[in-house]
Amino acid sequence: MLEELIANLNDVLYSYILIILLVAGGIYFTIRTRFAPFRLFREQLRAVMEKPADGKGVSSFQALMVSTASRVGTGNIVGVSTALCLGGFGSVFWMWVIAIIGSASAFVESTLAQIYKKRGPEGSYGGPAYYIETALHCRPLAVIFSILLILTYGFGFNMLASYNLQSTFAVYSFYDAAVSPWVIGLILAALVCYCLMGGGSRVIRVTTLLVPVMGCAYVLISLLVVLLNLKALPSVLAAIFSGAFDFEAIFGGFSGSCIMYGIKRGLFSNEAGVGSAPNASASAEVSHPAKQGLVQVLSVFIDTILICSATAFMCMCSGVAPTEELSGAPYVQAALRETFGAFGPVFITTAMILFAFTTLLGNLFYVDKCLCHLLGHVPGKVFMRVYHIIASLVVLLGAVLSADLLWNISDVFMGGMTLINMPVIFYLGKYAVRALKDYEKQRKDGVEPVFHTKDIGLPHTVDYWE
Repeated sequence: MLEELIANLNDVLYSYILIILLVAGGIYFTIRTRFAPFRLFREQLRAVMEKPADGKGVSSFQALMVSTASRVGTGNIVGVSTALCLGGFGSVFWMWVIAIIGSASAFVESTLAQIYKKRGPEGSYGGPAYYIETALHCRPLAVIFSILLILTYGFGFNMLASYNLQSTFAVYSFYDAAVSPWVIGLILAALVCYCLMGGGSRVIRVTTLLVPVMGCAYVLISLLVVLLNLKALPSVLAAIFSGAFDFEAIFGGFSGSCIMYGIKRGLFSNEAGVGSAPNASASAEVSHPAKQGLVQVLSVFIDTILICSATAFMCMCSGVAPTEELSGAPYVQAALRETFGAFGPVFITTAMILFAFTTLLGNLFYVDKCLCHLLGHVPGKVFMRVYHIIASLVVLLGAVLSADLLWNISDVFMGGMTLINMPVIFYLGKYAVRALKDYEKQRKDGVEPVFHTKDIGLPHTVDYWE
């Protein structure tokens, strides 16, 4: 009954409400920023290389890697595979649409997180909960958002990542369905706990090291699969576009259509407009908020246009037909086995381990920032130790639960975050737009952009920039 109730709630959220909200918001911000995600690509590359002026704190690149660690995870493999098996090849097109449109929303929410961030003993921190409370003076709404984020990333997505990781071992002869999930979950939980005990700095170091390595290796293997099956590429592209615009099939069963799966898995993957990535963006030490907004646009493109597309083309070009039974990791493993033999499943297992591990760390980095908000201060060491142990036990539990229930619960919580964050950034977005204009004006004048709240007429008192 619970699963049916959550599934029905998901259908309502993703069939109507979130589609309108995300698409309308993305188009609106794309126009308001004068197509900044595309127009300022060189500025994005320039901003990501900036280091903190004092040589300390979190750099733009490190903040990018933390947010990308959360975005680039098991959803890029299992989520895309699920969309292909249940929604068809046309779902890939709608994932692209959500990423392209949503990149402007990602710019706005991350720029706002920078504007309203606070100073802490380990550097700056912030996120949607902070701009909701500071600008709207509505702590109850900020608290609800923080709780939803903790439920989404501390529980739902982390349990899902743990389950997805252990499920990739099911193809091996040593896998015992009664024992292996517990053993794998225990090992993963121990590794996560070790990283968390080292604080935010250890999480940042680990993700900064692993994310570029795993992302590049995964894209290269995917390109190799496509090149080895190059003859199949034209028919794959045709299937993507014909499936995306098969309106008779779409409206005949919208809840299971390529549009719904594309939007759900695209949103799960790139998180633009959800309000999660701004928690990492706020930690970057930059001279102007718009810089980190531009950097976060890159994270959306890396996640969906590169990594999700890599999974999709790797599967579709392999010649293995997607079926409901293959949904999830088995489809990707079968596709790689078809091309590389026994090496295929081993590579996917390795990728899933790295993707899941960095996702877990990135998600818990977000949770840390929301705990700071709920408590009103940076928690003490004893509190954080207890929290880290609980977070690790959640990872262990996720390895043995039902995947369908975890997907649906995660989608509902994430939908709740989006329902709060998108209207808020609609209302506050004018300050992000003004910050972008101020940034571009200073760049045009030939000076390194430096932010002052009076330059954008900010009516709120902010902690960091005053």
